[in-house]
Amino acid sequence: MEKIIVETSARHVHLSREHIDYLFGKDYQLTNKKDLSQPGQFACEEKVVVTGPKGSLKMSILGPARTQSQVEISATDARSLGVKAPIRESGDLAGSAPCTITVGDKSVELTEGVIIAKRHIHMTPADAAVYGVKDKDIVCVKLDTAERDLIFGDVVVRVSEKFSLAMHIDTDEANASCAGPDTMGTLLK
Repeated sequence: MEKIIVETSARHVHLSREHIDYLFGKDYQLTNKKDLSQPGQFACEEKVVVTGPKGSLKMSILGPARTQSQVEISATDARSLGVKAPIRESGDLAGSAPCTITVGDKSVELTEGVIIAKRHIHMTPADAAVYGVKDKDIVCVKLDTAERDLIFGDVVVRVSEKFSLAMHIDTDEANASCAGPDTMGTLLK
């Protein structure tokens, strides 16, 4: 079976058009710093500060604008902020943790939107056919690292024509396995 690239998704924020306009100015265009592996997605030059009951963290914004603002963090980040962030797929925000997002002297209060992103694999329909899986399947993936091979369970498969094949884990998961930029994984059913 073909290997899958495993990418570490560090803490980041997705902002709605409304929140971009409020925090940066009407019709403000986020500045593309670096294209990401998923088509059309990019890391921005702009940063925000996310604050919870216990602390604050400076975070990158990922573009483009989303329909709803959300913050994706690791479990360690959740403890630092003092929030009870549930493990969810991106966009599944109902009942998730609150926070404040600040740029300069402007702040936005999110009543929900902070999650720990569920580890997942992005696939096209053609990729899914090769691997014998479908959208929303839950699989295991064995990471091949020099010193700490690890099998991750509860990995959700996400299938869309808009995706490029890659597995995403958070920084806690990457640290646990010593995953680096060239880490590959093998899908196990």
